[in-house]
Amino acid sequence: MNSAQKSIAEGILFTDQYQLTMAQLYYRAGLHEKPAQFDYFYRRNPDYGGHQAGYGVSAGLEWLLDWMQLARFRDEDLVYLRAHRDGNGNPIFHDDFLDWLSRYGNFDGITLRAVPEGRVVHPNVPLAVVQGPLAMAQILETSLLNHLNYQTLIATKAVRIREAGRGRPMLEFGLRRGPERGVNAGARAALIGGADFSSNVGISHVLGYPPKGTHAHSMIQAFMALGGGELGAFRAYADLYPNDCLLLVDTIDTLGSGVPNAITVFEELRRKGHQPAGIRLDSGDLAHLSILAARMMDEAGFTETSIVLSNELDEQTIWQILTQIEDEASMYGVDAAAVVGRLVYGVGTRLITSEGQPALDGVYKLVAIHEDGRWVPAMKISESPAKTLNPGNKRAWRIYDHRNKAQADLLCLEDEDPRQMAQITLHHPSENHKHRTLDAGEISAIEPLLVDVLVEGREVLDRPSIDDMRALRQADVAQLDAGVKRFVNPHIYHVSLSDKLWNLKQELIRSAREDSHHR
Repeated sequence: MNSAQKSIAEGILFTDQYQLTMAQLYYRAGLHEKPAQFDYFYRRNPDYGGHQAGYGVSAGLEWLLDWMQLARFRDEDLVYLRAHRDGNGNPIFHDDFLDWLSRYGNFDGITLRAVPEGRVVHPNVPLAVVQGPLAMAQILETSLLNHLNYQTLIATKAVRIREAGRGRPMLEFGLRRGPERGVNAGARAALIGGADFSSNVGISHVLGYPPKGTHAHSMIQAFMALGGGELGAFRAYADLYPNDCLLLVDTIDTLGSGVPNAITVFEELRRKGHQPAGIRLDSGDLAHLSILAARMMDEAGFTETSIVLSNELDEQTIWQILTQIEDEASMYGVDAAAVVGRLVYGVGTRLITSEGQPALDGVYKLVAIHEDGRWVPAMKISESPAKTLNPGNKRAWRIYDHRNKAQADLLCLEDEDPRQMAQITLHHPSENHKHRTLDAGEISAIEPLLVDVLVEGREVLDRPSIDDMRALRQADVAQLDAGVKRFVNPHIYHVSLSDKLWNLKQELIRSAREDSHHR
């Protein structure tokens, strides 16, 4: 694919065909410039099979904004669309519509509110709210979903791995196993969600983080094949990188040669005034090997060196490794806490692919049309009550209890402010018998979740750094109840509707059903 083709594939035509055919229909019906509102949200937290997420972490917004600023219908794009024919050879897209796209086919009229990246998020709460001309807001759908779904999915996986590892350093190693260039987005999302560093050199430098890595088995194999042996390979590496010497010790015999040879090289480095970084274990019983390797290094006086674990790690594997270390360490006269305290996790395939849940079910739904000076709610009813839309121009709020723990996310209509309410009734979004009332005395704080990002195409939000996003994530996770953070069968966090929104929803459902029966 040459540069011209790449710009077509990744520009404004980075969308689905039906977005363009719908946009042309809106144009023909005179609806194309009518203000509309779409909500982006996801319906379910990731379920990895044997374990489940109790919350998500928002990510991807900044890269979406970058795409929106550059995406617009250029002459090259319109030439392609003009050549598109139906089965009878007639143009799919008509000249008058294409002429309109050439003049107005950009996102300069879009207003966007969103949950900032790094924040904890929950199902059915809008992560982004788009308002703007119906045709262009519709065309935005596919790219918005592409940018936000994947990064939110990976950030969610990363925070789970981070929590399972009890905050120990975490390295993202997914470049070779991920979805082609999507690994750049995945690495960024992993850094937001919990990884400290990535092995991906290019994106690490772009994002301002030093890339991290060790060496492969092939380096040792090369020295062995040429007669230098494992010890020779370790010495060569240490001579070149004396201040960052981290050695992979499982090429031959982890405990019989790898760790002893690493200790020999570490002693040589120490005599030269250098502090070795540690060892990496990439195969075998990682928990058992960690215990014995830690004991061997402790006996040699290297109590501060790290033990990097890699090889198909995820939150469940790390949880099991730590449990085994705590069960076995005392059998070998080793302090389990000291072993855990020196671990570093190199996480690759299972993070970058979100193994067990390869996609987030994020959706982009029309919730309102602006008519006669007001937002008219739009309704979609599903056979599954849980998939019936929460309509209208809404705001999202987070309610904290007296412990300063997040108790519920509340969806209200635009003109409601729960901070001004003496009592708040929380309605289950789809089950009419489930509701409860909170008095002001039960609440320590209420905060809005959505912030202004774009106003008619103009960016109004100062972009935070990834460190800022990490700080948001850490604060939000700390304010979750332990049950919501469980790795298996987490407690369901409450997402609720206000009285006014609940009543509107029921009224629209009744009206839609009556109307369908009368036709």
